[in-house]
Amino acid sequence: LRYRSTIKTLFRRLDAAVAQEDAERVAAEARELEHLIDRAAAEGVIHRNNAARKKSRVARLARRATTA
Repeated sequence: LRYRSTIKTLFRRLDAAVAQEDAERVAAEARELEHLIDRAAAEGVIHRNNAARKKSRVARLARRATTA
């Protein structure tokens, strides 16, 4: 539960950073979120396909922030 809740919180922070167009903050939030997603998948909290989907979403948001 801790991992799932934290992942949702970090996604909200990433969305906020993208909205503010703060590229440095977006990169830091994305790095932290991907690390947490990997940890959650490794410990079996979320399925590996779910983790891959979430990481893909993170990458898409981060890319959109840097190109915009």
